[in-house]
Amino acid sequence: MKEKIFEELKNYDGRPLRLMEVCGSHTAAIARYGIKEMISQKIRLISGPGCPVCVTASSYIDRLISLGEDGNVIVTFGDLMRVPGSRGSLSEARGRGADVRMVYSPLDVIGMAQNESEKNFVFAAVGFETTMPVYAVLLEELLEGGTENVRLLTALKHMVPVMEKLLSDGCEVDGFLAPGHVSVITGEDEFCKTAEKYGVPFAVAGFTADEVLSGIWGLVKMAADRGASVRNFYSSVVTKEGNTRAKEKIDRFFERKDAYWRGIGNIPDSGSFLKKEYEKYDAGSYGLIKDEKYDEMCCCDRILTGRMEPGECPLFGKKCTPLSPRGACMVSSEGNCFSEYGRAGI
Repeated sequence: MKEKIFEELKNYDGRPLRLMEVCGSHTAAIARYGIKEMISQKIRLISGPGCPVCVTASSYIDRLISLGEDGNVIVTFGDLMRVPGSRGSLSEARGRGADVRMVYSPLDVIGMAQNESEKNFVFAAVGFETTMPVYAVLLEELLEGGTENVRLLTALKHMVPVMEKLLSDGCEVDGFLAPGHVSVITGEDEFCKTAEKYGVPFAVAGFTADEVLSGIWGLVKMAADRGASVRNFYSSVVTKEGNTRAKEKIDRFFERKDAYWRGIGNIPDSGSFLKKEYEKYDAGSYGLIKDEKYDEMCCCDRILTGRMEPGECPLFGKKCTPLSPRGACMVSSEGNCFSEYGRAGI
């Protein structure tokens, strides 16, 4: 079956197709395994807004920097350190004296806060549905332990609304490679209404070369038949209904509201914010909609929405590199430009 899938994708000679992945891990996998070079040129793979740090508004970074300058300890994952706000990055703020610390797990902030009770800590809670349950567990631990010196600055987003935004704005997509990690939480049924509403197929896929190719193959089959269904090629971990326990934890602490996406704008019902009863744990997450470019020539907004390939940006590989990013898409290992930079072997 693997050989058949590979041969059919390599020799595909039907109508040209534009297939979009909306998962940073898929973007990275496609670049790492050389998927684009393995399939027919008539199948065009484009990267959408699947990297959480890439779609975080510049005002969010600016808010973290301000909190750090005010004496709070900023705790974050490493890939957020170099994302540029309108006046620099967290890494630059740390160079100026702000206390900015990197961790591998949000729960690490609890030990820090308990050991340094005289300080206030702010965790940069960025992510999609995949990481929301972890932040819910963090809040549970803070409540149960009575830890009072930790707050969250949230930039938590949901995937389906942004895909609908792209489609309603006329983005030419013949199928979506649905996000595998997100789908573990949401379930495959999360995409059914959108598939039916816009007549676009979805394929839930994993992250090995074979799993990605199987998902693409499924999309090609559905698109060729003008189908608009959802097929699950990652059934080992993704169910129809998703992780109900994780969703219950999310619903305990968070509520859906409009959210701002970097380079895309405000999208109704696309974000999760702390509920009013837990607002004492919020570090000022509302109203962060300012989105100034660090470099006016940056094309991340068009790249995130599939209107431009990374290589078409005048900064790509020149002024903008992983060591000197001018836009958010070049920072994270899951970013569209970062992945393309590695694929191109610049």
